[in-house]
Amino acid sequence: METFVLFVLVGLQAKHFVADYLLQSRWMIAGKASFAKPGGYAHVAVHVLGSLLVLMLAGVPAAMITGLIIAEAIAHYVIDYVKARWSVTRPSNPARKSYWAAHGADQLMHQLTYALMLFLVMRDVGAA
Repeated sequence: METFVLFVLVGLQAKHFVADYLLQSRWMIAGKASFAKPGGYAHVAVHVLGSLLVLMLAGVPAAMITGLIIAEAIAHYVIDYVKARWSVTRPSNPARKSYWAAHGADQLMHQLTYALMLFLVMRDVGAA
């Protein structure tokens, strides 16, 4: 069980790094503050595909994966949208503390999403 938990946790965190820092383009970032622009949706799709891969490799049941990635997609989009809207109304730059506070809060919310996903997976797998 410990290996399973570590695999899912590290897998989701590594996926997050790749999706947020290596694969996220400027047009994705620019689209996060508007429901009408495709950038935020494309960014979420990258996250969902990565989570799908991690959860499939971990052997999580398909029905549970479906529920988890739908919930993650919604949560991720809302978290990013709120941060993007906040940033539009409160412009900052990396030299300011407010920039890092907003960035850190955004990343914390994403990591808490993964913690909840892992909890739900452990509860389901542990019950089986």
